[in-house]
Amino acid sequence: MKVVNRGYIYVEPKQAFCDWAKEHDADFDFDESDDLEGDLYLIEEDFFEYEPLIESHFKKIFKNECMAVVDSEDEFPKPTLDMFLDWFVVKVGSSVFDTQKTDLDSEKL
Repeated sequence: MKVVNRGYIYVEPKQAFCDWAKEHDADFDFDESDDLEGDLYLIEEDFFEYEPLIESHFKKIFKNECMAVVDSEDEFPKPTLDMFLDWFVVKVGSSVFDTQKTDLDSEKL
């Protein structure tokens, strides 16, 4: 096992996001009560407080989550930190372990 030099922000949709998604994608038929899969965003590994990390990354994360539902930024609201926290369960951690023997691959979005 290897330690990856990153921390993470984990986000999982809440009901407010589900409601918005249903309005913009007829195929989105989920609620907060469903076992929804969240997403993990890698961040710097060394930090002392998580609030500044969330503040510095929430707009990019919000955009990425919304783009999974619609194709245009014009279709989702301008994000605020309060809205982000209303729309997503947010967890922050500083340890990432890679259990695989193969190297990590990445691609720029």
